[in-house]
Amino acid sequence: MTRNQQPQAIIFAIGFAALGILSVISRDFAYDWQPVPKSIPGREVLALLSGLLMIAVSAGLFFRASAPIAARILFPFLLLWQLLKLPAVLAAPGMEAVWLGFCEILALLAGAWMLFANLADLDNSIIFRRITGEEGIRIARVLFGIALIPIGLSHLVYADATAGFVPAWLPYRIGWAYLTGLGQIACGLGILFLVLGTLAAYIEAAMLAIFALLVWAPPTLKGPHRRYPMTAFLITWVIGASAAIVAKNIPERRR
Repeated sequence: MTRNQQPQAIIFAIGFAALGILSVISRDFAYDWQPVPKSIPGREVLALLSGLLMIAVSAGLFFRASAPIAARILFPFLLLWQLLKLPAVLAAPGMEAVWLGFCEILALLAGAWMLFANLADLDNSIIFRRITGEEGIRIARVLFGIALIPIGLSHLVYADATAGFVPAWLPYRIGWAYLTGLGQIACGLGILFLVLGTLAAYIEAAMLAIFALLVWAPPTLKGPHRRYPMTAFLITWVIGASAAIVAKNIPERRR
């Protein structure tokens, strides 16, 4: 792996590998984030293969020799995740909840696209040169910024539900719901328009780290049914790592 992509890419790879391990153990996909229809034949086998692929790709990102191949596999794999979210958007385009799910995966995909643009070594390819290198980084940054806006908006539209996730020991829980929603929208706009873009991306990464620790870690450690909160914890981890990757790749002249 190129040195300038560490440790952000390593954090991404660790979280993604853990998601793969969870798929292998459960013989299932990542709940709402990887909505593979239950009617597909051999679904458990596909989930197992998906998990093994996630582990292998994540391991490949750790090494300079294998990172280009891993990045070339990771990007289309997560693009497939994105396509799995498309039917829900087409079925109910006016529902904020479906855009939340779509944009969570879009934020994750943007991080993978950044890795692809940096590591795939396809800058001279006639087919891929427009989505790698500086152009690929720019597209991924724009998509990440756009993705944060519906995610933040969901905190406002579903403020009561969001407040329910805020730890009970924090005062004024509804206020935290609005504050985090507005904060994510502000971060998205900052990244999109390069207004303190690096700071905005790192703030987003920090917010997601706090969400993972305060919202999803407690039920993962205590609850009898742990796979859902554990999956949510890891998805939040990987999206947070994507935010850190975006921060690392904001052009120096615009930092």
